[in-house]
Amino acid sequence: MGLLGILIGLALLVLFAFRGWSVLLLAPFAALVAALFGGEPLLAHLTQVFMASAAGFLAQFFPIFLLGAVFGKLMDDSGAVRSAAGFMAQRLGERRVILAVVLAGALVTYGGVSLFVAFFVIVPMAQSLFRQAGIPRRLIPAAIVLGTSTFTMSALPGTPSIQNAIPMPFFGTTPFAAPGLGIIASLIMLGVGLWWLQRAETAARRAGENYGDETHGAAERAADDELVRERATTAREFDPAEIRHGRRSDAPAPVVNAISPLAVVVIVNLVMSLLVLPRLDVSYLAEQRFGATSLAAVAGVWSVAVALAAAIVATIVLNWTRLASLRQTMDAGANASVLPALSVASLVGFGAVIAALPAFATVRDWVLSIEGGPLVSLAVATNILAALTGSASGGLTIALDALGQTYVEVASRTGIELALMHRVAVIGSGTLDILPHNGAVVSLLSICGLTHRESYFDIVMVGIVTSLLALLVVIALGSALGSF
Repeated sequence: MGLLGILIGLALLVLFAFRGWSVLLLAPFAALVAALFGGEPLLAHLTQVFMASAAGFLAQFFPIFLLGAVFGKLMDDSGAVRSAAGFMAQRLGERRVILAVVLAGALVTYGGVSLFVAFFVIVPMAQSLFRQAGIPRRLIPAAIVLGTSTFTMSALPGTPSIQNAIPMPFFGTTPFAAPGLGIIASLIMLGVGLWWLQRAETAARRAGENYGDETHGAAERAADDELVRERATTAREFDPAEIRHGRRSDAPAPVVNAISPLAVVVIVNLVMSLLVLPRLDVSYLAEQRFGATSLAAVAGVWSVAVALAAAIVATIVLNWTRLASLRQTMDAGANASVLPALSVASLVGFGAVIAALPAFATVRDWVLSIEGGPLVSLAVATNILAALTGSASGGLTIALDALGQTYVEVASRTGIELALMHRVAVIGSGTLDILPHNGAVVSLLSICGLTHRESYFDIVMVGIVTSLLALLVVIALGSALGSF
């Protein structure tokens, strides 16, 4: 009955989340259903397991949600995102439209701009470029997914994404874990994805297919769509409802002012991770008032948080005259972080209850017994949970909460480097999360005014297939050569 309860709890969570129900309600309900079938005490699981785990996730990662959303909103309202994306488009020209859109998305998201902020800025730019070049608009979502939701989210070393931050407290790693493997994975995702999109464009031109009919007002409707909002807030770290709040600058920022804060994120993150924190005396962290923890458990989050804070300051200083309503902009960014953080924390609470059930031992044993070794089983676990929850961050945290310590012990016995496990876990979480019910997919299609039937196949090819290929290569190279 316990295993049946786990399956029913997961089914309820997936089914009703797909229908637009709030995860804040669904996650505790589904967790209690699973506990009920297992004959477990419901109130104890609710208050001592679910809430404790959700609160622990917020304690660790809310600073990144908060600072990332504020930074993204400042970059949006100052016109910096438009300027950075437009600069990339101008440099590459009309003959390389798809490459321009992909790299524009990569530039702003690797620089720390929230995904949904990037969507609302890059989609209009992509529509204009694709229209002028006569490329079918159905390919726009795939180009944007390739640039914003693949290698800059999970593979590129130092990315400030929440997915790259989640394994750090579990494995004691940094945002730059396994940099060589991350770069190889990024090149595979980018190269194969661009090949597919160029192939699709060539096939469309041969068939006489042009841009197609425009859907006017789709972005505005998406920002107000409650169903889009519920799905989006479990997928990434920005609440789309806040995109209209604050006050956008009418004029784009100068290119240097736009790109400099993005560079600050990368540089400060690198300096904090490799130079500053390792040299600090943080023996006080062993004290009970600081949680009796270690630098390895907090260094990654500290690095990303400081980098985002520095970028916020840089954005304000460089774009002061274009931030006409600074308080409103920062308030909107702060508010935009709350619902996504709580939604993912609720998924984490659900996973903690499932992991605490006696029947979960069967699931754990099955995962660890998967042929191919620990790296393969870790990849399978993060893939499955990300697919079920429709959230890379939610699935990854559930997997590591339940199995993270086990994998640390396995790594110690087998000699596998934890940096390698970090990179495999993150890339694994960013593959099957891009299923039809994923909030980022639903939101992007709504903003573009397109449907799954029109655009989802190309999203699968550039988002799922490329990531799976990169994941297989990383596992193979990591198994043969170790982390590098």
